[in-house]
Parts: sequence; C-alpha cells; structure tokens
Amino acid sequence: MSYPVVPTDPGVTRQVLAENPAMMLVAFRFDTDAQGALHDHPHVQATYVESGRFTFTVDGTAHDLGPGDSLMIPSGARHGCTCHEAGTLIDTFTPRRDDFL
Repeated sequence: MSYPVVPTDPGVTRQVLAENPAMMLVAFRFDTDAQGALHDHPHVQATYVESGRFTFTVDGTAHDLGPGDSLMIPSGARHGCTCHEAGTLIDTFTPRRDDFL
C-alpha cells in the first residue's frame, strides 16, 4: 500500500511507510534548518537517522545525531528536533499513531 506525503511543520514532510494497530513506520523528511516542534504523545518512539544531521531534545536533554544514529523516546516525553543538514528520519511508533492516518 502507498501512503501520501503530508506536509507537517515548515520544511518537513511525513509519509507512513507501513502500519498495523500495534506499530507504525514513518519517514520524516527535513530541509536544512527545519524544526520538529516540541510535543509529546503516549506512544513509544524509536528514531533512526537515515541521512542528515539533527539535534533532538528529549525532556530537556540535547542529543546530536547523524546518519546511522538512533534514539528511543519514552511514552510521554516532551521532544522535538532541529535539522542542521537536510535529511530523513525513519520513526517507529508503538502503538500505531492513528492521528497520522
């Protein structure tokens, strides 16, 4: 199944890659200097940096990530990111983010 590319924050798009009620795989593509606004959700999230350079903030702690790096974001943690070099994040959410469908 093919899912649409959806604009989210300025300079950011989201595309669901695969999903079922238990888990969801999503690609987020960022332009340089784009930001993923601070937010939280009840889902556990794993982020994998396919390409680009990012600084993630998770509950006030900064994490600098580049290609091949990954990060776990616990349920309810306030988090966001800034993209320093255009790239793609592959995020897994459990359970599925129904608000993305």
